[in-house]
Amino acid sequence: MRNLSLLQRFRSVDLSIPGSPQCMSIRSETGTVLVASELAITEFDPRTQEVYKEVSLTADDYLPEDGGGVVVAIQDLPDQESVCVATASGDVILYNLNTSQLECVGSVESGLTGMTWSPDQELVTLTTGQDTIIMMTKDFEPITEVAINQDDFGEDKFITVGWGKKETQFHGSEGKQAAQRKEVQPALPWDDRKPRITWRGDGQFFAVSAVCPQTGARKVRIWNRECVLQATSEAVNGLEQPLCWKPSGSLIASTQRHPNKHSVVFMEKNGLLHGDFTLPFGKEQVKVKELLWNSDSTVLAVWMEDSKPRENNHLSTYIQLWTVGNYHWYLKQSLHFGNEPLRAPACVCWDPEKPLRLHLLTRGWASYTYDWGWSTQRSHGNDCHDNASVAVIDGDKILVTTFRQCVIPPPMCAFELQLPVPVNLVTFHSQAQRTNELAALTADGHIYVYGQGKSYNLKLNSNIICSLCICRVAIDQEEPLTLRLLLWLNEDLFLAVAHGRHFTRLLKLTPSDRTGFGYYTVSGFIACLVFFFFFECSFKMNNLITHMKTAVNARIFHIDSSELSLTEWKDSTGNTINFPRPCVQTALCTLSGEEHLIGLTERSHLYIGDSLVASNISSFVVYDDFLLLTTHSHMCLCLNLSTLSIKGLQAALSSDANQNDETVRKVECCSVFQMPRGNLETIHHRALVLAQLRKWLDGLRFKDAFECMRKLRINLNLIYDHNPTVFLDNLEMFLKQIDSINYINLFLTELKEEDTTTTMYPCPSRSASSSAAGKEGKKVDIICDALRSTMETLDPQKYCLCVLTSHVRKTTPELEIALQKVHELRGESRGSKSVSAEEALKYLLFLVNVNELYEHSLGTYDFDLVLMVAEKSQKDPKEYLPFLNMLKTLEPNYQHYTIDKHLKRYRKALHHLSKCGEEHFTELLSLVKDQRLYSEALELYPSDSEQYKTLSVAYAEHLVEQQQAEQAGLLLWRCGENARALQAFISCTSWRNALAVATHIPLPPEQLALLARDLAEKLLEARRHAEAALCLEQYAKDCEEAISALIQGAAWEEALRLIYLYNRQDIIETDLKSALLDAHSNQTSFLESQEALFIRHKNRLAVVRELKAKSRLELFDCPDAELYSEASSVLTGSHLGSKYSRSNSRISSRSSKNRRKAEGKKHSLKEGSPFEDIALLNALIQIITIVDKMRVHSLLKALVLFQSDGAASSLQRDYGELLQLMETALPEIWTENLQQGQTPLTGPNSTANSIMESFQQQRPAVPQQDTEALTAPKMRNTVKWKLSILK
Repeated sequence: MRNLSLLQRFRSVDLSIPGSPQCMSIRSETGTVLVASELAITEFDPRTQEVYKEVSLTADDYLPEDGGGVVVAIQDLPDQESVCVATASGDVILYNLNTSQLECVGSVESGLTGMTWSPDQELVTLTTGQDTIIMMTKDFEPITEVAINQDDFGEDKFITVGWGKKETQFHGSEGKQAAQRKEVQPALPWDDRKPRITWRGDGQFFAVSAVCPQTGARKVRIWNRECVLQATSEAVNGLEQPLCWKPSGSLIASTQRHPNKHSVVFMEKNGLLHGDFTLPFGKEQVKVKELLWNSDSTVLAVWMEDSKPRENNHLSTYIQLWTVGNYHWYLKQSLHFGNEPLRAPACVCWDPEKPLRLHLLTRGWASYTYDWGWSTQRSHGNDCHDNASVAVIDGDKILVTTFRQCVIPPPMCAFELQLPVPVNLVTFHSQAQRTNELAALTADGHIYVYGQGKSYNLKLNSNIICSLCICRVAIDQEEPLTLRLLLWLNEDLFLAVAHGRHFTRLLKLTPSDRTGFGYYTVSGFIACLVFFFFFECSFKMNNLITHMKTAVNARIFHIDSSELSLTEWKDSTGNTINFPRPCVQTALCTLSGEEHLIGLTERSHLYIGDSLVASNISSFVVYDDFLLLTTHSHMCLCLNLSTLSIKGLQAALSSDANQNDETVRKVECCSVFQMPRGNLETIHHRALVLAQLRKWLDGLRFKDAFECMRKLRINLNLIYDHNPTVFLDNLEMFLKQIDSINYINLFLTELKEEDTTTTMYPCPSRSASSSAAGKEGKKVDIICDALRSTMETLDPQKYCLCVLTSHVRKTTPELEIALQKVHELRGESRGSKSVSAEEALKYLLFLVNVNELYEHSLGTYDFDLVLMVAEKSQKDPKEYLPFLNMLKTLEPNYQHYTIDKHLKRYRKALHHLSKCGEEHFTELLSLVKDQRLYSEALELYPSDSEQYKTLSVAYAEHLVEQQQAEQAGLLLWRCGENARALQAFISCTSWRNALAVATHIPLPPEQLALLARDLAEKLLEARRHAEAALCLEQYAKDCEEAISALIQGAAWEEALRLIYLYNRQDIIETDLKSALLDAHSNQTSFLESQEALFIRHKNRLAVVRELKAKSRLELFDCPDAELYSEASSVLTGSHLGSKYSRSNSRISSRSSKNRRKAEGKKHSLKEGSPFEDIALLNALIQIITIVDKMRVHSLLKALVLFQSDGAASSLQRDYGELLQLMETALPEIWTENLQQGQTPLTGPNSTANSIMESFQQQRPAVPQQDTEALTAPKMRNTVKWKLSILK
């Protein structure tokens, strides 16, 4: 649905070039034009009108001086820096552009009728006067010469399978007459009888159209690159001379004159016809001179002139530009050159580099260069009055589609506007609420205006034309496309851009009955015109933005009734805004609260002010706070401008991870895309949908929001999550607007605890902390309760099913209540809006599984309700009726117990069973033991009852089995089972409780002492020497054993206390002193061993690190080596033992036992193991921790007390030196790089920045269990253990 718009035009007139133009070629490197006349070859610049080179063809007698020579072709050869010219006399001339020398590289006696080079310029084909084809290389070495007219079909001749002759086949609407052979008509009289050659875009094939000498009709033959005939076209009546192969290689274009029409026809490579379109002329009105495809095969130019002279005996000339979409051909531009002979085109060609640039040279040496661009003419209104209309030019028709009402795929449309002449330009009204009106500029200078219920035209009459002549526009009056841009401002005011040679005029066009008009002369050309009608500025008027190429900046035209004024566009800070490149599409947007100009160049560069934000944008549109863009990578981006800066927009467009693409059903939030083939796709962008939904929800338009969300499958939780407080305050309005039981039920069934504003649909302009908070509690329960309360207040009968849904959808479904409400409906009289019990139950069965509902109905103990549900289920009455009948015979409490036990509601069953009397206590005890309901059962009986005691004993037995003997003892003790409580305490070594119970029983002194000794023995085995000493001293009355236990546990001070308390100083000499000396000796030996081990591990660690550093340096010679930091090299073992580590990874996946075994092997201290450094670090940490926690202070005091100052001094000195050694070695072992560089990639202490930094530095991942070894242990430097009295 795109139109072809003229972006700019270069015009050069009165070129001082001898002769008349015969053929032309474009130099792609310089953009200059090479033109050959009957006298010379000339190179000139169409922009500046400057002639660069000119060489005579008559000086060396290549052409006669009388001007009778003919140049049949000219071709620029960039690789050879030359120009190749072929003359009708048979000479092939090479003109060197550097030396300006002419050289005849070949000559054909019979003359030449054509020359065509292959697209890669490796081959050249010549057609001679003897109807032969000569193929040569680019060095003009002959390859072959073959006759054009051959009797053979070619190598691709069709295979006949014997299914009958062509005359016997079905011929459709032509009937039986088609079976008769028809004579082929000869070529038309005006045909020049010369062959035409055209190459396919890839240079593998070329086609030749020539007149067959036998029939006199034209035939098309296809040849391959080796000049071997491939296929011959079928006989086509009326086939004309134009021939052009589509560069993409699919079709060959030619023209055909039918008895009733004139068509452009297409052939396949096999010579068969494949499609056509009709030219908008009579059958004998025009003759087609040439067909020209542009380089990207998107536009076909048709060059025509009248077949018969008109009033002044001159022929009019036309050039039409056609495009195709969805297999329909559109006439996009029609250029009428009038009937003046000197204004008629003599040469026409497309630019080889720029696909949409057309070059044209007239017979009067006027050069025109047209730059076209794709554009979509659409209405620009943003309100509900705008129909979102799109106008498509198709010759003398305008195809209009109103996308607000319907999306119609082209070439169909909502309606057509028929005009008398072809249309070149369409524009829509710029004023608000009138954006559906459109105006069309036709090829004859009329402006046709169409509105709702009216149409009139503004004729550019002779008075205005005369005035334009003063502005140098009258010179272009007879030229096509005098007006390039058109903008409709008011009902009777248009702005247009008129071409000039060195300037551009901005014209104010008014109706012919108005005398006032104005113009503004601009140096350079205007790239685009954009009208903004709600733009705030100091002038308090509507503004027009035009973008000019001269200074490459954006400017505002302020429009009033008298004249046009031009001022520069400035931003809020007063700085002038400049676009670095001309932009063919501009728009005004608000970015982070500031107004900015956004522009798109023809080379897909998107600018915001002078900042380039993207370079692959094919189209864009600004809607509300959103910018929608389509890229050349077939992506559509939707960006929220209110939350982005220019840098943020650049980052969003440069990355693949973009925001959510979102939309709404309304046209304001719906985008229509046209695919390359032409079909339409309607896309609802998620961001636009959510923006519109938020507006509707803020405006309490719940119905519009609900219908949109339901259609586009937006989660309905957003209705509540957007603003919970507002929703709960307007529940009555919500119900009245929705007014549909099904919709309310749908809303309730979609409810979930998730907050969709923070997960599925986060709002870019609102943080999570600022989102509206609802009431405390579970979201689903709050909504269900609030809606149910409101519905019961409004109309409980109408909303009966919704009330049931609100009960079922709660976090804990209230099925019993829902069933009870259904049961109540049986006894109520049914009104007009009420729901029957059967309908309600049927709906409830739709929400809940029938078996689950049956069980819940059984849990209500209402057998009528159970039968009602059972009847709706698939259950066999033989299954449930006997069970129900049995239940009816039971006592109520026991009946409830039986039902609850059947439904596995054991707590309720226990409660009901406790009310059934003592005769069922045994059954109750079994239930408690089976379901372990001890705590619940104890709450049902008083503490002084026999049942309570029995339950406590059973609970205690259960706790003993669960290895919780102490708690079992407490239960037994409080219920009076002292003996069993004592055994429980003894079994878990709870000596205080055991001795207390023994005293409470009470036990005889002998048994109490024996009990104390047994407990002390268990405590000694558990290395609880102080507690064992307490039992022996106070309960066994054995002070000697108590002192011995304290000495064994190194409790020197407590042992001395008891020695002197019981006057047993003899133990000092017999046991205490010797124990002190043994302890001193053991501590000294232990310190020596730990010191030696520490030094050995530290030295080995240094060696291992040095070896790994060397290995890392050796890896630098590897082409795939990665540069690791010192810290990362410590951990990685992939280069030293990758086989070992891979084996470990396989083992570790089998079981936890194997994982532990593999971890042990991984941290082995064996020399050469891949993770030896980690094992050494773990060993060093263990040594430091053990030594740092040694208790030497009490031993030092005891040694000093008994005159062992030497031993105490040596122990204090050795221990201090070892601690000093370790503290000094900490920075050497745990370096700063090790601690900072080995942060794990993931884990509780990782951040996003640390993870990204680790990946950027190519660090290997650190296992979580290895991180502890990378951190230096902390020593207890604050603990005071030294004695100052020792040296």
